[in-house]
Amino acid sequence: MIERQKYMQVALQEAKKAYQQDEVPIGAIVVRNGEIIARAHNTKNRDKDALLHAEMVALRKAQKKLNDWHLNDCDLYVTLEPCPMCAGACINARVRAIYFGAYDPKAGCCGSLYNLPMDKRFNHRPEVYGGVCETECGAILSQFFASKRSKGVK
Repeated sequence: MIERQKYMQVALQEAKKAYQQDEVPIGAIVVRNGEIIARAHNTKNRDKDALLHAEMVALRKAQKKLNDWHLNDCDLYVTLEPCPMCAGACINARVRAIYFGAYDPKAGCCGSLYNLPMDKRFNHRPEVYGGVCETECGAILSQFFASKRSKGVK
């Protein structure tokens, strides 16, 4: 298994935790020098906080661990393409690269709806790699929302 897939499998483990907690199943990890320094999943429903996307929580944990907001030598792995808030946080934190699983045509801002990390007007542009374990990352989301629809939940 190549390195990207190995790390995305860890992010998927986090997404499964979110699923078990009835959160939208998105997981994220931050990797630095081959070591996972932060893991997170969505907790916005549990904590009633729209900012608690998996990426935001993982970035905060990584910054706390490093005692620095600069994440220049860190890579983010996330199971769904980051939204505008999360893509912006990656830019502001100076993340080196973003690896994501499923594309998000409704809110994705790393190539689908917009491509914030590649906008030359920003002073930092993380590299972006989409579609890592795309089928698995998309499947857990599809399963979650199908389950919600079958229960009549919007």
